[in-house]
This record gives sequence, C-alpha cells and structure tokens, in this order.
Amino acid sequence: MKSFTLSVAAAAIGVTALTACSTSETDSQSANTVTVPDYWPQIQSPITNKQAVEAKVEALLADMTVEQKVAQLIQPEIRDVTVEDMRRYGFGSYLNGGGSFPGANKHATPQEWIDLAEAMYQASIDDSLDGSSIPTMWGTDAVHGHNNVIGATLFPHNIGLGAMRDPALIEEIATATAKEVRATGIDWIFAPTVAVVRDDRWGRTYESYSEDPAIVGEYARAIVTGLQGDISDGNIDDQHVISTVKHFVGDGGTDKGDDQGNNLASEKELFDIHAQGYVHGLNAGSQSVMASFNSWHGEKIHGSKYLLTDVLKDKMGFDGFVVGDWNGHGQIPGCTNDNCPQALLAGLDVYMAPTPTWRPLMENLITQVNSGEIPMARLDDAVSRVLRVKLRVGLFDLPSPANRSLSGDISVIGADEHREIAREAVRKSLVMLKNNQQLLPLAPNSRVLVAGDGAHNIGKQSGGWTITWQGTGNENSDFPGATSIYTGIEQTVEAAGGEAELSVNGSFTEKPDVAIVVFGETPYAEGNGDIANVEYQRGDKQDLALLKSLKAQGIPVVSVFITGRPLWVTPELNASDAFVVAWLPGSEGGGVADVLFSKPDGSVNYPMHGKLSFSWPADPFQNPVNRGDGKQPLFAYDYGLSYGENADLPQLDESVNSAANAAGDAVIFQQSVQQPWSLIATSAGEQGAMNSNVLSVNTLSIRTADRHVQEDTLQIEFGSSEDSIRFFSPFPEDLLDYAVPTGVLAFDIQRSATTGMTVSMSCGDGCEAELALDDFITADNNWQSVAIPLSCFVDKGVNLREIYVPMALSAEDATEFKLSDIRFTRVETPVACPGS
Repeated sequence: MKSFTLSVAAAAIGVTALTACSTSETDSQSANTVTVPDYWPQIQSPITNKQAVEAKVEALLADMTVEQKVAQLIQPEIRDVTVEDMRRYGFGSYLNGGGSFPGANKHATPQEWIDLAEAMYQASIDDSLDGSSIPTMWGTDAVHGHNNVIGATLFPHNIGLGAMRDPALIEEIATATAKEVRATGIDWIFAPTVAVVRDDRWGRTYESYSEDPAIVGEYARAIVTGLQGDISDGNIDDQHVISTVKHFVGDGGTDKGDDQGNNLASEKELFDIHAQGYVHGLNAGSQSVMASFNSWHGEKIHGSKYLLTDVLKDKMGFDGFVVGDWNGHGQIPGCTNDNCPQALLAGLDVYMAPTPTWRPLMENLITQVNSGEIPMARLDDAVSRVLRVKLRVGLFDLPSPANRSLSGDISVIGADEHREIAREAVRKSLVMLKNNQQLLPLAPNSRVLVAGDGAHNIGKQSGGWTITWQGTGNENSDFPGATSIYTGIEQTVEAAGGEAELSVNGSFTEKPDVAIVVFGETPYAEGNGDIANVEYQRGDKQDLALLKSLKAQGIPVVSVFITGRPLWVTPELNASDAFVVAWLPGSEGGGVADVLFSKPDGSVNYPMHGKLSFSWPADPFQNPVNRGDGKQPLFAYDYGLSYGENADLPQLDESVNSAANAAGDAVIFQQSVQQPWSLIATSAGEQGAMNSNVLSVNTLSIRTADRHVQEDTLQIEFGSSEDSIRFFSPFPEDLLDYAVPTGVLAFDIQRSATTGMTVSMSCGDGCEAELALDDFITADNNWQSVAIPLSCFVDKGVNLREIYVPMALSAEDATEFKLSDIRFTRVETPVACPGS
C-alpha cells in the first residue's frame, strides 16, 4: 500500500515535548518520521489564489509580540469576558455558548446582539493597551438556524434533513442561516456537525444526517458551500460566514454511544465511516475544524498530534485553523483547563476557554513559549492559521459589525422566505412508517382531535440547542413567528370547513372523525441525551395509554412522533392506524399539516417524501444497528412509505428478549474509576478530583491500595465531619435498567466502625436520597460485600434515568475505611430495604 511519509524536525514543531506527554520516551527517540496511510487524501481547495493573503499574514506576524500571538489563540465566552478584557488583551475570537446571550438576557433583541459585537470589535482594534489592532471574530452554535436568537428561523435538526435526500435544499438552509447570523453581527458558525452515528443511544444522534457516510459527505459539501458562499477567490463576503466541520474525528462512533467516549474503530474505518464529512467539507473550503471531545483508542483527540497535525494538516493539507471544543483541552491527561501546552503541541490552534480559566491559560501559554517548552514555530503556525482565515473573511477590510450590509436588518431574522425554506424541509423530512387502509392523507374538512403533549409545543418540536442549550425552559411565546404542529393543523382544517380541537389528554366534546396524537422525546443536548437502550418512554407509557384509549373508542389514530433518533416504539405502532416520524421539525410546524392532509378535492397536497437515513431498531437492545451489519432492523435504512402504497403493517411482536434485557454490571470503580465517573473529594468547602493514585483536600486523603491485585482499592481517611467523597458525571447517566427488584448498588468495604456513615445518590437539584450505611454493614475489621437495593433510593425519590452521583459517602466524625469493586448489578434474590 502506498503511504505518505512525513519528516519531522523536532526542534521546529516540538515533537520531543509532545511525545513525552503522549508516548513513551523510547518511542520519541526511536523515530522522527510519521507514516500516514495514503487513503487520507489531499484537500482540493477551491481557493485559486493564496499568495496575496500569505504575504499579509507574514507581515502581520512579523510585528506581533508573544503576548499578542497567544491572545489570538484564546477564545473566551461572553459570560466570562468583558469589553475591557478584550481591549486589554485583544483575543483572537470569542463565543457565545448554547443558552448564552448578551447581558445574560434570553430575550436580547437582534440590536443588542449587534451592540455587543460592535463593542467587542472596537475594543479589539483599540491598540491603546495591548498594542494590537487585529480585529476579533465571534463564533456561535447556529446548528439548526440561528437558534440562540429569539424570532430566528429554526430548521429541522440534521437527522430530519438526512431523511430528505436533498443537498440543494441543504445549501439553501445554510445560506439562509448565514444571513440571519450576519444580521446580528456574528462572523463564524460552529457547523456543520458531520458525525456518522453508529449507535442511536448517543445523545447527539439528531445532530447527524445519517448512518451513511456518503450522505454525510454530500451534505457537508452542500452546507459548507451555503454557509461560506463561493470562496474560489479566497474571500468570504459579508452575507456569508466562516463554517466549522466538527467534531474531528469519530465522535459518532464511540463505544456504546457514550458522549465524549472512546472510538475503537480501525484507522481505515475511521476514514471510511467517520472522516467523509471532512473530506467533502474541506474540499468545499471550510475554514475551520473543531476537535472532538472523544478519544480514539484511548487518546483524547484534543491531544492527538497524529490526527490533528500529521493527518489533517500535513497529509490532507488543511490550511485553516483547528479550534477546540468547550474546555476540551482540559481533558487531555496531564492537562487542566488553565494549563495545557500539550494541545497546542498536538495541533490545536484555538483554545475554547469558556470559563474564567482563560486568564491563567493565557498566562501559562506565554510562559511556556518564552521558556521554549512551546517552540516559536508552532506558535507562529497557529497564529498564521487564525490570521489567514480572518483575512479570507474580510475582517481587515469590512466595516465594523454594526455597519455591514445585513447588520441591523431585522427583517432578515425569521424572514418569510427563510421560513418557507424551513417549511419545505419539514415537508420533505417526514417519514411514514405505517398507513393502514391508506388512512393518510386526511380530508381537510374532517372533525379532527389533536392530542398529545407535543401538539402545541414549539419548544418540544424544536428539540435541544433551541434558545437554551438543552432546549428546555421555553414557552411558545419565546418563538414569535413560529407555528406549532397543532396551529398548522387548525389552519388547514378550518380553511376547508372542518373543525380542529386541541386536547393534550385526548378528551373531546364531540367524537372526532380522526385523532392526530403528537408525542415524543423531550428536548435534550449532548450527554444529557445519552440513554442505556432505545425503548421509548421506559417505565412510563403515558403516550401508549393515550393511543390505546382513543383506539378503544373506535377513533382512527394518526401518530406524529417527535424524536431525535430511531426508538423502539413497537407498542405505539401497534396502537396507531398511521405512524409518521416528524423528527425535530423546528419552528415551522405547519409543514406537518401540509403533508398529512389532502387538497379539498382529495388529491395529494404534498407527497410523503422522506426515507429513513437510520435503521429503525426491532428491539430496545438492538444497538448498534446499521445498514450492512447483518442485523435485521424493524425498518431498514431507506424505508419510508409513499402515498398510494397498499402496504398495511401487520400487528408487530412486542415481546422483548429477556436475555438481552439482562444488563451487565455498570462499574463505578474497579482498579480505577471508570468512565464516565470521576471521584470528587470535598473537605471544609474545598474540593478536588482524583487524577492520580493520591489526593488530599484539607483533612481528607485518598490513596490507592492493593487488595487482590495492584491498586484495586481506595483507602480513604475522613479527618472531620466536613469530609465526603462522591462519584460524579457531568451528564446524567441512564441506569433505569437496574430498576428491577434485584437491582443493587454493590461494593466491598472494610472498616472498624460504622456509626454515623451515610451513603447517598443524586439525580440533579432537589433529587437526592440518603441512607444510613449502618443498616447494611456490621462493625468489624473484615472486608464485607454490601448490596443496597436500588429500590431504597427510588422510594426516596431518586430517578434512575438521570443519575449524576451514583454513590456518595459522608460521616458524622473522623473515620478511615477502604472501598473496592463498586458497581450497579443484579442479585439472584431481591433484597429488602431496612424496615420494610
């Protein structure tokens, strides 16, 4: 096989410093060449003339101090940086995260967004304090429209767009999004996400267009082209924005669909499946790439010199910049959020530093450059990449944000033509899984009952990344100009002389001709959406009960399912006469009614167009399931009924394989703390995380010890009643599979006295249960195996679907103890709670 061999000068780019962090000393001394397989291609950049920009980059770089250069690599967030900070330091960029607004005001007007952009820009070019007049740029997560701004057009999330199979419409969506973003003075969008999801348990599945790399690649090219426009002359005009293909690379293929988890694919699979969005997006000219939170074979991508530098930059020839994700550099072993030279040495160019740690991070980088730990050549390369993109987007030539062509044009935000594009996307994204007796399309002059909690809920139909990060806490009034699914139905029916009645619980004043029930997932984003299996409404079948109730009354039932991923809904399918997947349609819910109802003469108004871009599971535990993997899904990739098809769906088998349902142990600690958990120690209000084999916080100390094998035990000493430990995940973990009579929190413990110790579990604010450990162990010096029934926690209000802290320990006084083999598991015989 042909290969690409890269000769590396250690003194030029700091290989020695990097490999000391990520590989053995022997490895770093034995080789100074890196071989990249030839299947990683050279980017065919659309930019034809680069010389003029390069000359300007060199001229700018020659006049910059180390401090000015490092500032170009720091990206703080608007909640943690001021205009005066920008004037003092001249950051290369800044961002607003999901749910972050000017003045912390969710209802900030477009003008207030522009005012902040203008103030930051003017501060950046003010050289009175930092000596630099290089303009800054603002980046934002506009992932399905300008989704942080009240009144913006919200397009269907990517999973729905994938069902359309329409790259031309994707380009129109991207162009409209770019205009709405520009209208608020912002230059740069963190999109598109080009993940190829392999396991639908992942909470970001809806951010993926398809399980098919070909569709993801085709869409990546279309959306980058729409966002950036024609950049063959090397320029992005002020009606387009900088795009970001993300997250490089393999985020959609983590083991068990764990957010920020570990991708175990071979390098060839990494390229064939997970890299196609980058090949096509970069060939379209995308100017930035965002590094991924995930690891590849245990190495964090933010710290992978091989992937970020050897592959992406040197082999593929990417000449834009690599930006980190939200403090992603701090997850590299040996790094913290405020100190991480490893990331820059690996190939990261811009640190996303969205907390107050941006200041020490910047100071440490300056020190590390001055000491030679970070070679000047690597710093200059990173800064050159940032300057190159700024020149291409015209920041040195354009007027200030308040004076650009679209800035302040309020008519652009939620413009009618943009909403019509979104409505077309809704129509084309619908996928019909069932249409028995050809119930659909419905006659618009019917008496229609519209039920379900998603019927008149624009926030629910829009999903995560909608105004707030998780998409929660929104009301219909937060979406001026938008249309709920019910409103679209009401307008359609009443225009034809029919009647529409809204009733969330399915009650009605007069028996309807048909019921449309709109239900589905509540909004979530990122790790908050990770689930243990793909059964819909596990443990709470309220929607199924509603469907069955309507069917029992002899009412034909049309289900409209709102979801960010394929889910096991076999019982709901059986309780429906027709079943349509609407995905997460966004602000233009009227597009659903356009397709569900015929014209007044009975002819089709709009066709049922969408086809599954993800295989639909036949079982709650059939994950991953992908085209070509030999598994038999319930509905195959590319399935989707059209109007006129005589293809009734028979009653489906609702039984579940009990063997598959027998979840294995969910390990918290076994020789080491297992992902996604971390061990946090708290003492007298101070806390620390255990990142090595010892930890001390005030009067609390922890060290690893040997029991059966090396370091399989935690030896813990509480020095006072103010000491405690807890295992913690920043995202809620779904442990509902252990909510059975035999589910327990199990661990081994050794201690001499038990009086006053408590064990607790928590699932968010106000969701916690505490038990007396005395009730489960005896007071002697021997190791004991403890099994605490999870029902004891559930009875006290714990929701096992959303566990942040699976186990915490505290004591009334100073004490010493040892812990080993901590896990969620099942025992053969149910264990009773004390006192039951």
